[in-house]
Amino acid sequence: MAERSTAAVDVADNSGDDPLTAKADRTTADGAEAQDATDMSSLNTNGGQEAGDDPAIKSPELHSGHKLARRYRLEECVTRLDGFSSWRAVDEKLRRAVGVHVLPADHPRARSVLAAARSSALLGDPRFVQVLDAVEENDLVYVVHEWLPDATELTTLLAAGPLEPYDAYQLVSQVSQAMAAAHREGLAHLRLTPSAVLRTSTGQYRIRGLAVNAALRGISVDRPQRTDTEAIGALLYAALTQRWPYENDAHGLSGLPKGMGLIAPDQVRAGVHRGLSDLAMRALVNDGATASRQEPPCTTPDELAKAVAAMPRIRPPEPAFPPVPEYQHTTYQQGTYGQHQSAAATQPVLVAPAPLESRTGKALKWAVSALLIAALGLGSWQVADRLLDQGGTNNGPGATQPSPGASMDDKPARPLQPLKISDAREFTPGGSGIQLDQVENAVDGDSQSAWITPEYHGYANFGNLPNRQGGSGIVVDLGSEQSISQVRVGLYRSGQKVQLRAAGEGAMGSSSLSDFPRQLSPLKQVDGNLDVKLDKPVRARYVLVHITELPTDGSPGRFRGGISEVQVLG
Repeated sequence: MAERSTAAVDVADNSGDDPLTAKADRTTADGAEAQDATDMSSLNTNGGQEAGDDPAIKSPELHSGHKLARRYRLEECVTRLDGFSSWRAVDEKLRRAVGVHVLPADHPRARSVLAAARSSALLGDPRFVQVLDAVEENDLVYVVHEWLPDATELTTLLAAGPLEPYDAYQLVSQVSQAMAAAHREGLAHLRLTPSAVLRTSTGQYRIRGLAVNAALRGISVDRPQRTDTEAIGALLYAALTQRWPYENDAHGLSGLPKGMGLIAPDQVRAGVHRGLSDLAMRALVNDGATASRQEPPCTTPDELAKAVAAMPRIRPPEPAFPPVPEYQHTTYQQGTYGQHQSAAATQPVLVAPAPLESRTGKALKWAVSALLIAALGLGSWQVADRLLDQGGTNNGPGATQPSPGASMDDKPARPLQPLKISDAREFTPGGSGIQLDQVENAVDGDSQSAWITPEYHGYANFGNLPNRQGGSGIVVDLGSEQSISQVRVGLYRSGQKVQLRAAGEGAMGSSSLSDFPRQLSPLKQVDGNLDVKLDKPVRARYVLVHITELPTDGSPGRFRGGISEVQVLG
């Protein structure tokens, strides 16, 4: 799809835009320095109004308690500049916190803000903070978006220090994939700074500002894909070094020394992951640095996402277990059970050490022990011989009889082991993919990542679209026929209607539901995750996790689902 010139917008976060960070330096391909159209460094402390604002542009006179559309009650102003303001508000109808951008209807950028917000809402990608409403009413234009109380801004995370390699890897992987999906729909961000990236309590990164913030500030560039790719590279650079990759300080981070140019992250700080360091340089399009390492630069988010997928996967650190306490040796004094002891008897008793035994005494003890063992062995052999003569039965009183069906050859069952998944793909009986670039997230061993469907409107059966009437899901390929005893499926959201099916023996492909004739579980709505233990093992190579209906996405008439992890055991 052709790129749209309309830029994406930054949605106000939990703590609000930091007005001191609105000025961001970006290095373009020809080395020129691009700067945001709005310089907010001259912000005063009187209500947050920027001293350099055009006096002809006035922010709407709003206050805490003001209600928009008789529904959204404004609570706290978090940003006020350049004729618009951002608020934390409450949706009284759905009783939830939301964020609201407000600007006059005659503002020169009001029309572009409305268009950008509506384009972002149509994308419906859960990796972005969702636009919930975009309205012009009573000489005001306002955009309502999600409010994530459990999310932490990347600026706050970096204030505590650089990220661990696994966290930095997840950051660049998730953000590049999300931006690649947005650019395929013609949407750009153009203000992808640390304050625009949030990490939820589950480890998922959410991007705020798609199709609103750049429009609010009137930002537009000729090559939006390259601008967003460099911004992702700057985020990765900051995550690895806790430094901003330009000479100017920004976003609470110190810039690089002046006159030295761009230095690779692994030269700025010891212990930086070499692969991630190279990736940051490729995204920042530093031709000199990338040429020295014989790696081409990444100029689009899609190229960057593919470069991340091609590098060796960084596994999460092993959990740290508390040290085992040392064993404490305790000496007990033997007493007489059932008898009362006097106070004197409870006092410690000093016992004289036993005299050392002579070699003769030790030899005598060993000899006696050997005789006893021989006598016991002889007696046992005689008893066994007598039992064999009697047919091997022992019906005397106190004899232990074997349980019915028990056998001397019975052994404990072998614990089930996860089977290796060699490949996975989307199940698309309608012939078109949904989220092809996310399939790997369902089999990567990380429950924090997921294959997530787009948002469908009106109907739970994938919007009742003709190419979705057969549902969707994930097909896992075990590489060869295996004996399957259990299948575990972690679901992105409860309430999905799911069924497990297996392909027939000898099947070499799987593209329609008829290719999976064996039902491993009934089609039912699943609350939580799905864990199916089979009565008898089934031999198959392909297993289908089939989803036919999706749960609501928090709003009436909107539906979304997905799969976070599939595990097959045998």
